[in-house]
Amino acid sequence: MTERAERAQSLHNKGYNCAQAVVCAYCDLFGLDEETAYKMAEGFGLGMGMMDTCGALSAAFMLAGMQGSKGTAHPGETKAQTYKTTKMLAAAFREKNGTYLCRELKGIADGKMRRSCPGCIEDACSLIETALIK
Repeated sequence: MTERAERAQSLHNKGYNCAQAVVCAYCDLFGLDEETAYKMAEGFGLGMGMMDTCGALSAAFMLAGMQGSKGTAHPGETKAQTYKTTKMLAAAFREKNGTYLCRELKGIADGKMRRSCPGCIEDACSLIETALIK
C-alpha cells in the first residue's frame, strides 16, 4: 500500500467518511486544500448517503474532474473526457469487486460482503495512482 493509501486509511480511522478519506489523501496533488476537500466530499460517504455509488470511488471521480476540467473559462469542453475517465474508473472498480454499489459491496440485500470500506479505500487509491497520477 502506498503512503497516500495509508494516509487515506488513517483518515478513515479518525472518522472521515470513505470519500473524505480518499479525496483528502490526494487533495494537494489536485489543487485542493484539505478543508475544502473534506467539506466537498462529506455528502458522498455511505454511497452518497444512500448506499449507492461507493464513496471511495466517488472521491476518485472528484479527483478525475479536478485533473481533467478546464473550469468555468471553458464550459463543456472537457466533460466528455472526464466522463470517459470516470467510466473507466467505475469499470475497473467493478471488475475487481463485482460491483461499485455500496449496498452490494456491503451485502445489504444478500448478506454477502464483497468488500469492506478499508478495502474499497485501498482499491480507489490504487485506481487514482494508476489512472490519474502520472
